[in-house]
Amino acid sequence: MSSEGGINNGCSRSDHEVFDVAVVGGGVVGCAVARRFVLEGARVALLEKGEDILSGASKANSAILHTGFDAPVGSLELECVQAGYKEYMEIFKDFDLPILKTSAFVVAWTQEQLARLPSIESQAHQNNVDNVHIVTSDTLLKREPNLSRSALGAVSIPGEFVIDPWSSPLSYLTQAVLNGAEVRFGYGVSSGQFDGETWVLKSATKKDISARFVINCAGLYGDQLDEALLGRSEFSIKPRKGQFVVYDKAASALLNAIILPVPTERTKGIVLTRTIFGNLLLGPTAEEQDDRALASVSKKEVELLKNQAEAMVPCLKGMPVTATYAGLRPASESKEYRVFEYEQKNWITAGGIRSTGLTASLGLAAHIYKQYSKMANFLVPLTSVKTPKMPNLAEHKQRDWMQKGYEEIVCHCEMVTKREIDNAFASVIPARDLSGLKRRTRATMGRCQSFYCSARLAELTKDRFIDDLSVDVSGEEHE
Repeated sequence: MSSEGGINNGCSRSDHEVFDVAVVGGGVVGCAVARRFVLEGARVALLEKGEDILSGASKANSAILHTGFDAPVGSLELECVQAGYKEYMEIFKDFDLPILKTSAFVVAWTQEQLARLPSIESQAHQNNVDNVHIVTSDTLLKREPNLSRSALGAVSIPGEFVIDPWSSPLSYLTQAVLNGAEVRFGYGVSSGQFDGETWVLKSATKKDISARFVINCAGLYGDQLDEALLGRSEFSIKPRKGQFVVYDKAASALLNAIILPVPTERTKGIVLTRTIFGNLLLGPTAEEQDDRALASVSKKEVELLKNQAEAMVPCLKGMPVTATYAGLRPASESKEYRVFEYEQKNWITAGGIRSTGLTASLGLAAHIYKQYSKMANFLVPLTSVKTPKMPNLAEHKQRDWMQKGYEEIVCHCEMVTKREIDNAFASVIPARDLSGLKRRTRATMGRCQSFYCSARLAELTKDRFIDDLSVDVSGEEHE
């Protein structure tokens, strides 16, 4: 396997080479899968139709590291969530990724919900999350004094934490690229042919890609990709919109733990959680829609969300809102993960991955590799692995502005430095558009929502976003 990787938006030295694996989709699952296969010795191409990773469903999530306490007993979701949790806890320090050890409570607000707490505790124990236990309202309110006195009790989940929802998958793909993977952005797979040994994947605007095996991690479009290239799909994506409210950083002091609802058959419900960036996050809603691309924010739904939050934490009344946003989850007709192996086609699909996908991604990657190894040639794992160190964006750890030589503060709301902006363009996987820059630095994501920093940011980013350029970034570690 070649030891060189890179980002490519057009022609490449390897256009006529055959990759071992093509991963379609640069969301959190695709990034984790690319990493796993590279570490196992595969030559990997990741194909993302957007201009940056996480440009689809993965850009909007609640950033919770789940224990799997409420996953269906014996399910693939449970297996992958717990394997992903374990691997994340093993590697996050190596990548310098932050973690906020919050714990969580599933809070009952009605007698009906209170009656369901024992079954939640029992399910957690069946899932081998043994430290989960029921607490009284008195105990809960001692831990969370700003909760409404109408809270009747809760289930305590000590192992639920908050992580960085964007730096984590970026670190997975960065490690993949450092160790040989190639990434093609703006690569929407439109068609393809399989001759029994090799796939030729085609895009309307890019060069063909040849690969012996394909992993479909296309998220909101996963069923359509299967339909187009395999002639059928075993599942149908039913987009589910989730709207979020981000409260001012002052609101973060009102909670210690993640506040989870008693879930329903349809959704995990509305969550109140501190973020790694120092805010308080509320959401998501669960709204069915047909559109797979548009995630609009509704003033009515935002007000309903805020009313629910204020009922749970009365001190939130009048608290400033920093931002509102919406994302789409790739829900399907079934709650289960939709993972399918097509041995005769050298193809695996990971579909319908929602809610727990951030945690499960590493576990899913391991599961998919295990299934692949039953169908394909044996790979030789890397003996020498490069591991990137990711820049810290967490509010509770040392930020770049606290260190000398940062030149200037560009975004004062989020204390983003010029050095951070420059590094985002000089990194192994450079920012390619404003959304990617925001996720790498937090610029424009604070109270003023770019009102004060946009002019300076425009100066600094002029001619720096990649348009139709090919960039080789092999061999350099991300500092």
